[in-house]
Amino acid sequence: MSTQNLFLAVFLGDKTGARRRAWDALPEQEQQAKMQAGMAAWKAWVEKHQSRIVEMGGPLGKTKAIGDHGIQDIANAMTAFTVVRAASHEEAAQLFDGHPHYTIFPGETIEVMPVLPIPGA
Repeated sequence: MSTQNLFLAVFLGDKTGARRRAWDALPEQEQQAKMQAGMAAWKAWVEKHQSRIVEMGGPLGKTKAIGDHGIQDIANAMTAFTVVRAASHEEAAQLFDGHPHYTIFPGETIEVMPVLPIPGA
């Protein structure tokens, strides 16, 4: 598969940050209502951009780091990912402007980066 015009969107959220603490402090009923509204908004975002979504991706679980130090459990801010196709980096970023990840849910940001070809491939 060609990587031309492919962009990886990584959803970030601070599990101990102010936005998450405010979400966790909501009464259960209010949290559930926001969850339902957020999922409906996310579904609407997917439907609106379906022709651009190459890989829906999904939520990310716990992380293991592998390197010279061996294998370690670590924490990071990555919460989900999606792969989209767009004519430019700016256009790809615009797809996520106003996304429910940070407008309804306690997510912080979405980082969008081009998927580059493997050198020499």
